[in-house]
Amino acid sequence: MKKRILVAPLNWGLGHATRCIPIINALIKNEFIPVIASDGAALKLLKKEFPDLDYFELPSYNITYAKNKHLFKLKLLQHSPKLFKIITAEKKVVEHLVETQAIDGIISDNRLGVYSKNIPCAFITHQLQVLSGSTTWISTKLHLNIIKKFNECWVPDTKGVKNLSGKLSRQSTKDIKVKYVGPLSRFTKKDRTIKNDILVLLSGPEPQRCLLEDKLMKELKVNSRSILFVRGVVEEKITIEKKDNITIYNFMTSNLLEKSLNESALIISRSGYTTIMDLAKLGKKAFFIPTPGQFEQEYLAERLDKLGLVPSCKQDDFSLDKLEVISDYKGLFDFEHEINYNKLFSLFKTK
Repeated sequence: MKKRILVAPLNWGLGHATRCIPIINALIKNEFIPVIASDGAALKLLKKEFPDLDYFELPSYNITYAKNKHLFKLKLLQHSPKLFKIITAEKKVVEHLVETQAIDGIISDNRLGVYSKNIPCAFITHQLQVLSGSTTWISTKLHLNIIKKFNECWVPDTKGVKNLSGKLSRQSTKDIKVKYVGPLSRFTKKDRTIKNDILVLLSGPEPQRCLLEDKLMKELKVNSRSILFVRGVVEEKITIEKKDNITIYNFMTSNLLEKSLNESALIISRSGYTTIMDLAKLGKKAFFIPTPGQFEQEYLAERLDKLGLVPSCKQDDFSLDKLEVISDYKGLFDFEHEINYNKLFSLFKTK
């Protein structure tokens, strides 16, 4: 009988869910049965991508960002007691699913309570080092202590200095079995006629997603360029709205977004790691606006800017003239790393 593997991405923006799409496809191709567990927009998106799979809802972390970037860390600290309770509830739901749904293995993408001592479990993260300013040492230690509960840690990047995530995935992990699986992307680069001068791709928790949407709408409506605007709001149906030179989608499924990205000259987005992997796979030029106060995104944007690959700026500083430097940057490029899924999934063949 085919083994049933629980795949559980964190619902924090859409990045964790979308980078699980190639994992889910590979599981199916390798004769496993994926079972999906998540919440919110992440769960809605995966239901649309894989309507024939079994789905289960997990307790929501309900993570939101502060409007003021200087209060970002404080808001997360205030949320911590509640988060620990949610993780405890999450563990109970997972234990029940393992027993009642004949689960043979688990793949958790940053969901801290999705594991079981009785079956093989893998944890997906590119953050072996969790940046949090002066408290990076403790946030990293806490994260590594959680990862130790899993049989393996799958890092979606290449090992070494020339990688996409920089120092985030370089950390001493003596007690953790780490596998660098290479960048994960659901997309394929295709030669298409460029139809959009700019594609805006938004995602992430509120209120920062909405704040950036409002700012970009005001800035971009005063020029003659052809703009495709994907709001990143997953709803029951895809909606399309036209405002002068801007075509607005609430969200896009993978096939439509792949086509749209391939047909766009420039991408404006957050500097989330999944977005970086996707744009690298497609060899795209981009402009990044990191989420205010989000240390990881700020670091990734600054790193790629210094490397001369992708320009970036703070959210409050963005204006149309910031895009004039695009030609001075090389853009992202594909690592051309082929993932050996058969070898990766050997974890689930051992028990």
